[in-house]
Amino acid sequence: MGANLTFSSAAAIVERLQPGMTVFVPGVSGESQPFFLALQRNPGAAGGVTFVGVHFPGINTNDYLSLHPTSRQRAYFMSPVVRSGMASGRADLVPLDYPGIVRDLETTVSVDVAIAQVSPPDNRGFCSLGASYDFTPSVWSRSRLRVLHVNPALPRTNGSFSIHTDDCHLAFEAEADIPGVQAEKPDDATRAVAANVAGLVSDGDTLQFGVGRLQTAILESLAAHRRLNVFSGMVSASVVQLIDSGAIRGERAIEAGVALGDRAFYDRLHADSTFYFRPVRETHDVRRIAIIQGFCAINSALSVDLSGQVNAEWNSGRVIAGAGGLPVFATGARLAPGGKSIIALMATADSGRVSRIIAQSEVGQLVTLGRHEADYVVTEFGVADLRALSVHGRARALIDIAAPQFRDALAAKWEDTGRRL
Repeated sequence: MGANLTFSSAAAIVERLQPGMTVFVPGVSGESQPFFLALQRNPGAAGGVTFVGVHFPGINTNDYLSLHPTSRQRAYFMSPVVRSGMASGRADLVPLDYPGIVRDLETTVSVDVAIAQVSPPDNRGFCSLGASYDFTPSVWSRSRLRVLHVNPALPRTNGSFSIHTDDCHLAFEAEADIPGVQAEKPDDATRAVAANVAGLVSDGDTLQFGVGRLQTAILESLAAHRRLNVFSGMVSASVVQLIDSGAIRGERAIEAGVALGDRAFYDRLHADSTFYFRPVRETHDVRRIAIIQGFCAINSALSVDLSGQVNAEWNSGRVIAGAGGLPVFATGARLAPGGKSIIALMATADSGRVSRIIAQSEVGQLVTLGRHEADYVVTEFGVADLRALSVHGRARALIDIAAPQFRDALAAKWEDTGRRL
């Protein structure tokens, strides 16, 4: 370790916290479970402390507001914890996309303590950020107290950012499980959507995608493609099948900010030079994306209305997520030579009782992408190529890929809407 590095324990670091401090705690696969457990054992240390980080619903479940009645949280994604905190006046939801979060962390938020989960240092003293490079680089150099959680279980990965042991003030070592997700097995309906998406992807294209059952199905459907690359904010274990099938080959063929999966996937990252990691400032830079030939942004949504507006944040009258990287990837794809902005979704929800192709976005509903930002909308019933269609043409194309039982009602509603345009 570096000569200036002082070893401590998570408990001793928690004891340094004081009311009024802001503490950066990484999210997704970079979250430090030992640090949170130390806070739980000494909850008084969280009194008056604001915790900030980009935490994903369903992945990062630690409740920092539960530590002390006066702890606070600055969040960028809605979750049950954040919703409860907003109701009590202890949580702030900042509605930004990923580039906006970078700007917020770099110019607005004053971080007193930053926690970074890292791999053990190499023989030169450099530590890797393992499976999550996303936002830590945006706060690290500006933080007053920089703390390393050295996790022997974390893979050493190749990336554009690393931390030298001389560039921190304190460190503790604790082996801990890495937050992750289990792959969801696709069903026939998601495979049908995936097959339609695969028809839009050409050999040699560069892909961006997220995680989940539908994304797993899409990756499965691309196994016969060749010379694919990935430039994405996030990758899951399902991408390994594209490497093993020969669809993706070559050093740094996959560039991403975060990897999410299981233990076997994280072990694979340690030895596979196919993967290269970058922070959000690089993965979500629209200028980088816009020069990638054949860039395909493949994203999911909760609903699409007949004008082409895409909702990825709003369900049943409530905010349930955030914009994330969707806007910048969609924009970058539309600027890239041969690029495509693809929205893939199941045609229905609630066991077929609700259409996800809707006549019109409800009043007050959030719109994640404007009507001009999706080139293609894909369901299990087909592909709507919206790029050159009139307002009436795109409505008809979207009705055609809705579930059959909803098409007549959607057409009737559009006929009424169309008269009032």
